[in-house]
Amino acid sequence: MTAPSDNSPPPLPMLFGRAVAAIHCVGVAGMGLGPLAIYLARLGFEVSGEDDHMSGVMHAQLERAGIALTPTGGLPGRCDLVACSSAVRDGHPSVGAARGRGIHVVRRGELLAEIARGKKLVAICGSHGKTTTTALLVTALRRAGFPAGYVLGGLFDDDATPPADAAGSDWLVAEIDESDGTIENFSPEITVAGNLDWDHPDHYREPAAIEAAFAGIFGRTRGTVLLGANAFAGGARLRQPLRESIVTFGPGADFDFRVENESPADGRQALALGGRFPIATATVRALGAFNAANAAAALAAAHLMGAPLAPDLLAAFPGVRRRQSVLLANSELTVIEDYAHHPAEISALLASLRARIGGKGRLIVVFQPHRHSRTARFKADFAAALALADRVSLIDVYPAGEPPQEGGHTIDVYRELRRAAPALPVVYCNGKTDVMLAVLARSVTPGDWVAFVGAGDIDRRAREWLVLADEYRRVANRWATIAVALRGSVSVETKVRHEEPLAPRTTMRAGGAARIYAEPAGETDLRALLREARARALDVFLLGRGSNLIVPDEGVDGLVISLAHPAWQAFEPRGDGGIWAGAGVRLKNLCGLAAKAGLGGFEFLDGIPGNLGGALRMNAGAMGAWTFDVVERVRLMTRDGEVREVPRAELHTGYRHCAELRDGGIALGALLRPSAARPAEDIARQLDAYRDKRRESQPREPSAGCIFKNPEGAAAGRLIDECGLKGECVGGAEVSAVHANFIVNRGGATATDIIELARIVRVRVAEKTGVTLEPEVILYGKEWREVL
Repeated sequence: MTAPSDNSPPPLPMLFGRAVAAIHCVGVAGMGLGPLAIYLARLGFEVSGEDDHMSGVMHAQLERAGIALTPTGGLPGRCDLVACSSAVRDGHPSVGAARGRGIHVVRRGELLAEIARGKKLVAICGSHGKTTTTALLVTALRRAGFPAGYVLGGLFDDDATPPADAAGSDWLVAEIDESDGTIENFSPEITVAGNLDWDHPDHYREPAAIEAAFAGIFGRTRGTVLLGANAFAGGARLRQPLRESIVTFGPGADFDFRVENESPADGRQALALGGRFPIATATVRALGAFNAANAAAALAAAHLMGAPLAPDLLAAFPGVRRRQSVLLANSELTVIEDYAHHPAEISALLASLRARIGGKGRLIVVFQPHRHSRTARFKADFAAALALADRVSLIDVYPAGEPPQEGGHTIDVYRELRRAAPALPVVYCNGKTDVMLAVLARSVTPGDWVAFVGAGDIDRRAREWLVLADEYRRVANRWATIAVALRGSVSVETKVRHEEPLAPRTTMRAGGAARIYAEPAGETDLRALLREARARALDVFLLGRGSNLIVPDEGVDGLVISLAHPAWQAFEPRGDGGIWAGAGVRLKNLCGLAAKAGLGGFEFLDGIPGNLGGALRMNAGAMGAWTFDVVERVRLMTRDGEVREVPRAELHTGYRHCAELRDGGIALGALLRPSAARPAEDIARQLDAYRDKRRESQPREPSAGCIFKNPEGAAAGRLIDECGLKGECVGGAEVSAVHANFIVNRGGATATDIIELARIVRVRVAEKTGVTLEPEVILYGKEWREVL
C-alpha cells in the first residue's frame, strides 16, 4: 500500500458519524452560514449553496472560495449533507428534496459544532459584539503570525480578508450564536463572553432560560472562561460554580485583564492595559467604550491562546461591515449604518455617536426593528434607547421569517416613544418607507449625523436614501434658485421663502414643507408670481388657514401662495348694506365685525377655522347654511393673471365646491349680502348658541374638520360610529370619540398616520355598509386616488 505524499490534502473529517464529501448550504448568503461554507471549502469539502437574497459582497466571497451557487431549489445531484441557516423553514424546496433523497439536514450551529469537535475551539459568545470581537481576535492573531482557523459571523470591511479560513491549525476561533439553541452543542477550549443580556424571546421565554444556555457552555469549557464586565444579573450566579476557570476583563482594579480607553484620534483610540496583560498600551482602529471592551476581550483571548502581544496588533483593524460603517462623511453630513438590533446595543451605539458629535449637530436615527417577537418584548426598552436621538424615523419590522405578533409591530414602538419622549420628533410612515425616506431627505441640515440602525435590510435602505438625498440636494438647489428669481419679480413687501414648513399653517398641525411659499402684498405681486410660475411650469397651490386640508409628510412640490398679507384682509361695509371682504379675512373675524355693525346672517361661519377665500372655494357650510347663501359677487384672478368680477348667478356652486375657484380661479374677495340688519345683542346670542353646539359636537384637538363628505341620504359620522371606529388609532392620529367624522392629532401624528387612518376607516365602512365614503378634506398637492 502506497503512503500518501506530503503534498496530499488532509483527509476530510467524518461528520455526524458518516463520510461526507459534498455539502449543500441553503441560505448561503447569510452572515452565519456563508462564512461557514467558506471554511468548509477551505477544509477541502465540495461545497455548493443557494439563497433567495444574495448580496454582491457575499457573492464575491463565495465565488472566490470556489463555492458553486445554484438557483433556489437547485439541490445538486452530488450531495451528502444539507446545512440550513436559521432563517430557512422546513417547507423550503431543497430541504424537502434532501429529505426525499434520505440526505441528512442540519442547522448551521449543529454543523459548526460538529466541525469544531476535533479542534481547540475559542468560542466567542454573548448577547452583543460577538462579530466585532471575533474579527478583532482574528486580526490580532493574523498580525501576530499565530496560526488559527476562524469562522466569522459577518464580513470584514475590506474585501481582501475572507470571513473564514482553515489555516491548518488545531485552533479554531468561531462566533457562537445562541439564538436557536445550538449553543448547547459546543464544548470549547476557551469561551469569551463580553456581555450577557436577555434576547431572542422567541426561543428563550424568560431570562433564566438564556442564562441556563450560557451557564451550559461555560460548564462545558475545558479551559478558561473569559467574562466581560457587562453581564446581566445572573452573571454572579454563573461565575459561582466555575470560580477557578473564570477570568474577567473590564475597566477598574477588580478585573484580571484591565482596560481603560483614552482620547480618540483619527478613527483610533489608545487603550491603557493592566493586570494580566503583558503589555501596557494598545491601539485599536475602532471608537467607543464598547469597542475598547471588545478589543480587550480579543487581546486577552489571544494571550490565553499563547499568541505574542504587541501594541499595534489592532491598529490596522479593518472593521466589520454593518458595524458603524461610514457610508458618507463630509463637512455637511455624516451617514453611518449599524447592525444594532437589541436595546442595549442601540444605547451603546447612540451614546458613542453622541460623544463623537458633541454639540456640533443633530443625531438622527432611522431604526428598523428585527423580528416581531423581539419587538413585542422589548418595545419599551427600544423607546428608551432611541430617546437618546434628536429625531427618530421608524421602518416596519423586518420579520426574518416570523409571523406577525400582537404588540410586535413598529407602530407599537412608535407609541412607546410617544409616551416615553413626547417632545422627540418621531416619523413613522406605516408601510410607506419611500415616503419616510423622502421626508428624511428633506429634513437634514448641515452638521447632521444620520444613523441607519437594524439587522434587517436597512443597509439597503440606507444606500437608497443616500441616492435620494443626493438627488434631493440637486432639486433643492434648483428650488432655491427659483425662489431667488421669484423674489426678484415682486415687491419687497411680499414674502418668498424656500422650504417653508406648512404644518404650523394648518389646523391639523402635520405635514411637510412647501418647496416655495409666498405671501403676495397685493394683486400686482400675485399676478407676477402666477406669471413666473407659468413661465417655469410650476404647480401653484393656494393656502388659506389650512383648515380643510392635509399636507403630505413629503411636502408640496410647487409654489404655495397664501393671502395672509394685511392687503387681503379688508372689511368694508357699503352704504347699500353690503360688505366687501378680502379673501384673507378670517371667518371668525368676519362674523365679529359684522356683529358689531349689526349685520346678521354670517353667524354660521363663526366656528369654521378658515378664511373667506377658502370658504368660497369650498362653499363651506355649517348649521344648515352655505357660504354662497350670503355672496353677491366674487372678485377672482385666473392663473393667467386676469382679474374678473363674477356675479353669484354666474358661478357654479354645489356641495363643498365652487367650480370656477376649484378649477384654477383665485378668490381675491367678495361682496357679501347680510340677511338683515339686527341688534348686535341678538347676533351675539346666536353666535353663542352656535359655539355651544360646536363645543358639544366637535373635538377640541387639532383636526382638519370633517374628513369625509356626507353620502346622499346619510351622515358620514354616523356610519363611521356604527362601524365601531371611534377611538381607532394609527400613530398619533385618532378617530375622534366626540365626532366620528373627525380625525384628530393626539400629538405627534404624521400626515401618513392620518392618511392611513382615513384609508382604514373608508375600507371598514365600505365592508360593513356598502357605502364608499369620499374625502371632503383636500390632500394638498396630491390626489386621494393615489393613496386610498
